[in-house]
Amino acid sequence: MKVIDTEIPDVKIIEPTVFGDERGFFMETWNQQKFEEHVTGKPTTFVQDNHSKSKKGILRGLHYQTENTQGKLVRVVAGEVYDVAVDIRKNSKTFGQWVGVYLSAENKRQLWVPEGFAHGFYVTSNEAEFVYKCTDFYNPKAEHSILWNDVELGIKWPIMNEPILSVKDKNASPLSRNQLV
Repeated sequence: MKVIDTEIPDVKIIEPTVFGDERGFFMETWNQQKFEEHVTGKPTTFVQDNHSKSKKGILRGLHYQTENTQGKLVRVVAGEVYDVAVDIRKNSKTFGQWVGVYLSAENKRQLWVPEGFAHGFYVTSNEAEFVYKCTDFYNPKAEHSILWNDVELGIKWPIMNEPILSVKDKNASPLSRNQLV
């Protein structure tokens, strides 16, 4: 696998080695030893896998938990999304900065979003299936949302029309009014 640094040192793009021929392809999507050695540099345990399917124009996020903070290893198995990680660690040198990356079934890239980051994605294809591993369990009582278009963050989403949002994401608050990790 190839690990690519982003503007935020703790967020990493992972490109798996893909072996393909006329029959199809094979790739290793997870290897504990390589992940810890090349991505986190520390023991990392995943306790939950999630899978979502969304239509074009849907934006999910920016979500995070103040308890049971989750690191997420995310990838797309069908379609394409624009995936965003926002550093919300109060004492971080990159607090309030964000990284955006296209993830698709075609490019097979994964994104490591460490604990202490808000996360979201926007579906750019007709449909997308998004899968991710989490380092802690989902805790709905500790979940919060940051407004996707918060001017303080200035995320440059590849959006042409108003995105389709859940009620929770429509009612999200700007970063400055959120309880942070």
